[in-house]
Amino acid sequence: MAFGGFQSGRNNAPMADINVIPLVDIMLVLLVIFIITAPLLTHSVVIDLPKASNTPNETRNIVVQFAINDAGQMYWDGEPVTRGEMVQRLAEAGARQPTPELHLRVDREARYAALADVMSEASKAGVTKVGFVTDPSGAVSTAAGPGSP
Repeated sequence: MAFGGFQSGRNNAPMADINVIPLVDIMLVLLVIFIITAPLLTHSVVIDLPKASNTPNETRNIVVQFAINDAGQMYWDGEPVTRGEMVQRLAEAGARQPTPELHLRVDREARYAALADVMSEASKAGVTKVGFVTDPSGAVSTAAGPGSP
């Protein structure tokens, strides 16, 4: 297999020159593309945008702190309640506008059935914003009131 010209016998050395013509063709095509598209990128349309204030709406949600200790005793904002009182207060909270948030603090030794009952009654009453309050340090907190986990 020989590289080189069509003349046989004179120079059988491989061709060491780089063919620059395809490179020049590609560069010229790219130059033409950039010349055509550059004015399109700098052309802008002036639009009169509306002004808006940057102050957020400060709406304070009503929060109900609900706690269940390891004995199954329930607390509504730190006050002990029975199951009947809990259902009544959840119905009143569900009727309010805006609907308050229910923050649940449950002792890790509490039965799941008690928690499931509270969540079911809250859903029936229309209290849909439910959050679980946890203590990432693992320490027992007494911030929600007496008897709370």
